Amino acid sequence: MNILILGAGGREHAFSWKLAQSPKVSQLYIAPGNAGTSQHGINVPISPTDKAALAAFVKEKDIDMVVVGPEQPLVEGVADFLRTQGVPVIGPGKDGAELEGSKEFSKRFMDKYNIPTAAYAAFVSGQQAEAEAFIRRQALPVVVKASGLAAGKGVLICDSHIEAIEATRKMLSGESFGEAGQTVVIEQYLDGIEISVFVLTDGNSYKLLPSAKDYKRIGEGDTGLNTGGMGAVSPVPFADDDFMKTVRKTIVEPTLAGLQAENISYQGFIFIGLMVVDGTPIVLEYNVRMGDPETEVVLPRIESDLLDLFIGVAEGRLDEKSFSIDPRTCTTVMLVSGGYPGAYEKGKVISELEDTHEAILFHAGTKAVKNEVVTDGGRVMAVSCFGTSIEHAIHLSLTNASTIQFEGKYYRTDIGQDLMGG
Repeated sequence: MNILILGAGGREHAFSWKLAQSPKVSQLYIAPGNAGTSQHGINVPISPTDKAALAAFVKEKDIDMVVVGPEQPLVEGVADFLRTQGVPVIGPGKDGAELEGSKEFSKRFMDKYNIPTAAYAAFVSGQQAEAEAFIRRQALPVVVKASGLAAGKGVLICDSHIEAIEATRKMLSGESFGEAGQTVVIEQYLDGIEISVFVLTDGNSYKLLPSAKDYKRIGEGDTGLNTGGMGAVSPVPFADDDFMKTVRKTIVEPTLAGLQAENISYQGFIFIGLMVVDGTPIVLEYNVRMGDPETEVVLPRIESDLLDLFIGVAEGRLDEKSFSIDPRTCTTVMLVSGGYPGAYEKGKVISELEDTHEAILFHAGTKAVKNEVVTDGGRVMAVSCFGTSIEHAIHLSLTNASTIQFEGKYYRTDIGQDLMGG
């Protein structure tokens, strides 16, 4: 089969790496890809949202399946469009993508289908006074979210009412997050531990993939600004069979039933971000694709042919498929550019890649220039390693992270620390 993957990050490199192992793949293309994806397939200079160029390429290369990595093309209806061209797509249509594209929509959906989530209210431009009054009634801290897509950075945890009011004002005025902040969701703060749950569904049946925990803050000890993710661990020690049974019954199955009740045909991934409060899982958010950097620890643990699962999704026969999981722990540490998530420079030469050992390097923001690999984004590379425990795996990830060199390199050294001994 000829497969086209859309996207350019670490998640797409992980998909490329995994799908290239399938005996069913004849040719793999990645649009636009990065220096890492070119090790497994052919990068093509097409934007994941350029429908006309994608349609032409799909026809020219006789593409048998498209795997959509990032959220933006899904929210813009690229999956719907490609399906009209007769190509199976792993990724929901525009209606299903609203689960991520609009936090207001997803909160209303959860309310309607009795899926546990934090109490909230939504406000639009012109409702600053109402938002301010609502904020002043909330216990601290207060969570302020841009409803639209904000590259993983549109969630602010505010320690004072003044800070929350100012954050809301900036969003509603368009000063922060542009169009994404034109609707603001103000939410009750939940105190607990986060976990990411990944569902692959054909619209009727589903498979639960390995659980993972990611680390969103830039600083050690989960301090500082939110990023797209600084590292991840899989599996999560407390996510035992009883816990996952609760997640299935109270969250996964009501979510899929809700999509069916709304007549939303959904083929692809649902990422469910959970906060576990006193042992009870509560939904923070939905994403309509795999998480990044969680993909870089989840896919390595899937021992079976991923393409076989995707064929099950495309044909509506996912219930007939099975897969096995590597019992070992996989951890990843994200190397980022100096200054990220603020301003940072690109084009820094990356060296010592060949000196790493027992590591899978997933390129996130890189490109090849002549014979060199250079930085091309804020999050540069995910260093994934297997171990017999979190301690063992993270030791290997950190050892390899210290080996790789580029100017301004930064990474967190405390990934997985909170789970050790758990």
